Amino acid sequence: MRGRPGARLYDVTQTNRDAAPVAAPAAVAGPAAVPGAAAAPASPEPDRRTRPRVHRAWFVAAVTFVTITGAAAFRSLPGLLIDPLHQEFGWSRGTIGAAVSLNLALYGLTAPFAAALMDRFGIRRVVALALLVISLGSGLTVWMTAAWQLWLCWGLLVGLGTGSMALAFAATVTNRWFTERRGLVSGILTAASASGQLVFLPLLSWMVEHHGWRPAAVTVALAALAVVPLVWLLLHDHPADVGQKPYGAPEFIPRPPAATGAARRTLGVLSTAVRTGTFWLLAGTFAICGASTNGLVQTHFVPAEHDHGMPVTTAASLLAVIGVFDVVGTIASGWFTDRFEPRRLLALYYALRGLSLVFLPMLLAPSVHPPMIFFIVFYGLDWVATVPPTLALCREQYGDDSAIVFGWVLASHQVGAAVVAYLGGVARDVFGSYDLVWYASGTLCAAAALMSLVIRRRPAPLPAG
Repeated sequence: MRGRPGARLYDVTQTNRDAAPVAAPAAVAGPAAVPGAAAAPASPEPDRRTRPRVHRAWFVAAVTFVTITGAAAFRSLPGLLIDPLHQEFGWSRGTIGAAVSLNLALYGLTAPFAAALMDRFGIRRVVALALLVISLGSGLTVWMTAAWQLWLCWGLLVGLGTGSMALAFAATVTNRWFTERRGLVSGILTAASASGQLVFLPLLSWMVEHHGWRPAAVTVALAALAVVPLVWLLLHDHPADVGQKPYGAPEFIPRPPAATGAARRTLGVLSTAVRTGTFWLLAGTFAICGASTNGLVQTHFVPAEHDHGMPVTTAASLLAVIGVFDVVGTIASGWFTDRFEPRRLLALYYALRGLSLVFLPMLLAPSVHPPMIFFIVFYGLDWVATVPPTLALCREQYGDDSAIVFGWVLASHQVGAAVVAYLGGVARDVFGSYDLVWYASGTLCAAAALMSLVIRRRPAPLPAG
């Protein structure tokens, strides 16, 4: 008796992929079964009594959330090291900012290749290796004596490691495990970046202030190692590995064969995407996003407040509070993205962010006061709320290649962040304050709002070739 195609597909996935499909037990045959005939294959839908209450996709999303939370913590430390390294080694803020800039640039440039490597070798292997690289880079900094060693350890190694766990990682997990609630899930995973700040910044700033920067670097190294077993045991590569459909999918989807030529595919997707105007608009707006968040506020907010007499721990706590409200804002942005036009959401987010940055220089003071609290809440809600609508536009425009395209868009985000991380330090050395950088970033955000409205609503046709 021939079963339904869907039923046969479900059965095949429960066996070794190199073996022939296994027939279902005879006990499942119905009353009308013909004696001696083969039993009907099992139904693709598990029995209601054994069906899991929570879809496995949510567990995978939870592990991804924890991993990205850790990656955010690893990236949050450099902003706390600018003053201690300047005082201990006499390095200029521009020199230290160059290492942070390299870290941010590699974080972005690694992301599209990491997405392709995940298609080739699996999510679990790539992320576990990235965590080991981060642990090595952070741990080696405790013995550094020259600026080039800071660039090597924190710039190169930690940059490569965190780039492999960037938002392209979140995009890959979302695309594979979810067909419904993608906007919400991408918002939650993006909010993990803020959660890392929330969890680690106050602790790391306290360590830096009371015990020096070296214990903080060791803490980051140990935290990266601690996440490796969790990733290796629980982060499944594809729903088919556990015999389930993606969340919300109407039918079972077999695991695709491993993609070969990861670097070639990544560059090929880029060469095709750059011939569409939509890509340049997305990349340009996201570059401004990085310049006005990771490059500026995450890197220079604490030293800027310290310039005005605020203790480092207090300033770092304010940055952590930004992370609290970013969790709320980003998850809400994911919910909005499932329901409203992403272009208009982006325009609104950039306009509000630019407005808040223009007012920031007037709010910096030795102590926390109500206007600064209002800024922290307002800016925090908008910190990376731009990610869910940007990811949605990539998915809409570029389909199956959207994770890799988003990786390149994220690269532009980090290039923008890297430029401002460096120029912010130089501006502080030259002008004695960060005021000019705040005003320039606010102006750029206004330009990003206009660029967002120009993005085409229909999928952009990709040139042949």
